[in-house]
Amino acid sequence: MEKWYGAVQRITESYLTRRKRKRELIRAKQKAKNPIVDWIEAFLWAAIVVLIINQYAAQAYQIPSGSMKNTLQITDRIFVNKMIYGPELVPGAVKLPGFTAPERDEIIIFESPTYISKGPLFDTFQRLIYMLTLSLVDIDKDENGNPRPHFLIKRAVGMEQDRIRFVRGEVEISPPGFETWIREAEFRRMAGLQDRTRRIIEQETYPSIKASAWSDAYLSMNLNPPEELLAEGSRMPSVTDMFEWMKYRTEMLYRLNPQDRRAGGLWRKFDTGWYIGQGYILPLGDNRDNSRDGRYFGPVSLKKVLGRAMFIYWPLGRMGAIH
Repeated sequence: MEKWYGAVQRITESYLTRRKRKRELIRAKQKAKNPIVDWIEAFLWAAIVVLIINQYAAQAYQIPSGSMKNTLQITDRIFVNKMIYGPELVPGAVKLPGFTAPERDEIIIFESPTYISKGPLFDTFQRLIYMLTLSLVDIDKDENGNPRPHFLIKRAVGMEQDRIRFVRGEVEISPPGFETWIREAEFRRMAGLQDRTRRIIEQETYPSIKASAWSDAYLSMNLNPPEELLAEGSRMPSVTDMFEWMKYRTEMLYRLNPQDRRAGGLWRKFDTGWYIGQGYILPLGDNRDNSRDGRYFGPVSLKKVLGRAMFIYWPLGRMGAIH
């Protein structure tokens, strides 16, 4: 018994002695460490934590344009929930499974389909800087020094199996199982959704928008437009509905030359609208007359949807949840 007790005592004393020496060694190393090295290590650990949170949980994002007025204002800083739809494994790469899919009327952030990448290394570095500075620094600038729109933030309006078309700037929706078109405002009322759409173009201006677009179609084919078209088109305001202008122009190009298959295909697309296929969503800005959105680049793959807007954290006077 005494032999067993002595063995246990020796083992315990040996363990405690080693642990004490190890702690003394760690303390000695910490005292000998350069304060600058210690500061760098602390910064790197903090940066890693920020990157992990931004990449997989919640990312800071700055609103770059007025396309979502009055829901979101230019320079609003918000947090985006990246976990809900599934975060990317690494920036720009494979997405992990999410808890749910985007629902109608949610405000989503997604990769811009029109963004032209400068290469995977630059994209990764740009995202790292953007995340580490909580959206304060964006090194991806255009020739005028403005941030290039790598990510866009819009409202999910068109969902899978919807048909969507645009008439004088107004959205019309034909959900699955419907034979008719429903104006967006009426559809929102039926679905119990608040209408946050903002229009700045008056309906009275659309005749002049059409006349201007038709006149341009004539001129592009080296034909003289009728005088009444030129007169009406000259009254088109400087702030106009360019999507509807393009739609009217395509219509006249097809009328003037029915053999133009490209114009015919575009006109049919304008006239019949989009069908939102499986795995896609059509995002639109709340400020419809000042938004480059799904009308111009079409439906967006759900794989490109990065997260859902949660709340505004700056400026303090606008702090609150986003709806």
